[in-house]
Amino acid sequence: MPRFHTLKEWLAWQEGLHPLAIDLGLERVARVFAALAPGYRKPVTITVAGTNGKGSCVAYLETIYRAQGYRVGAYTSPHILHYNERIKIDGVPAADELICEAFARIEAARQDISLSYFEFSTLAALDIFAQSSVDIQILEVGMGGRLDAVNIVDPDVALISSIGIDHVDWLGQTREEIGAEKAGIFRSGSPAIIGDPKPPASLIRCANDKNARLFCINHDFGYRKTEDGWDWHCGNQRLENLPPPALKGEHQYRNASSAILAVKQLSEDLPVDIEAIRQGLENVKLAGRFQLIDGKIPLLLDVGHNPEAVKTLVEYLREHCQHQRIRALFSMMKDKDIKSVLELMHPLVYDWFFAPLTNPRATNETQMRAIFEQCGIHDAHFGFQNFTEAFADAKSRLQEGDLLLVFGSFFLVSDCLSALDKGE
Repeated sequence: MPRFHTLKEWLAWQEGLHPLAIDLGLERVARVFAALAPGYRKPVTITVAGTNGKGSCVAYLETIYRAQGYRVGAYTSPHILHYNERIKIDGVPAADELICEAFARIEAARQDISLSYFEFSTLAALDIFAQSSVDIQILEVGMGGRLDAVNIVDPDVALISSIGIDHVDWLGQTREEIGAEKAGIFRSGSPAIIGDPKPPASLIRCANDKNARLFCINHDFGYRKTEDGWDWHCGNQRLENLPPPALKGEHQYRNASSAILAVKQLSEDLPVDIEAIRQGLENVKLAGRFQLIDGKIPLLLDVGHNPEAVKTLVEYLREHCQHQRIRALFSMMKDKDIKSVLELMHPLVYDWFFAPLTNPRATNETQMRAIFEQCGIHDAHFGFQNFTEAFADAKSRLQEGDLLLVFGSFFLVSDCLSALDKGE
């Protein structure tokens, strides 16, 4: 059995262990989990899936439960700066040593079963949460739902934030197909919360077929904005005069409403008072989601990388940045719908700066030039060797009253935050 001394060594080894970077299916990971954790005693579990909004829902849940004083494990992906961000206990990323110890236990349990990088991280999160005796674990699905490694654990509440077109090579070409994959996290007799205001019929059908307890936003639960805040309701339950969510954008009211319903559904096992909900709404933070960094020239960072996410970004910019000239530092993965994203953003962006990324999945300059040409966008700056050069050139051209928008990929936002951290 390989033994590594650092987290970096473990992760480098994992990247080359499995032949496929993405390999959906539960059989291998479930077999390893059974060997890793015989007699597993599951903490209260909320599983969160969706095309967009998953990370926000997890953040609300984590902050609310922490405000109430519970010990909370939260598993998310991908990370932005450090791998440890994926596995948090009480808001603190797991230490390298803790993760390495979990990897060693997984390696001892797996024998000759091949695991992907994501499967290793999922098993590590479940193992660390079990070892740490958390009161509740909040698990974010990596991709889809039905065949995602997270789905080896039966959730007490399943939450789907939204359904959009993304990961079509694995999940399907339509919202109906994608909805059916994400509905795989629903369980018989358990709450199935849908935060998408226009859910595909496949979500409803799958919930009914599984005999899940279905709750749809704007039908079974919802919110009403008021002059000073907002009210939440579900049946005869009401919460009034809630503070606006600290995360920005109209969609955050839907995400927060869905999270509150999940909390209410678990209130018999884990009671939460109104003050903890208020604190959770006010104190929630999430890097890379409409993240505004103030300065002489403000930066707005957003990881949105599909048309649905970018529609939300467009709404936010129209409402909050209409008097600023928007200049975009941009990159995307080549398997994304880049053309649709550019068409949505083009009317709002003054000029573009293409930032090359080192990730092998990223679009290169030749490909991106061709897509810009197809969209009839000519105010674009190319020719940079790396993110640092593109960022420096964009900053050198900014004038007072401008906004530099950095968007299109988790990896791009990661590079930006890393550069800011170094004072670049």
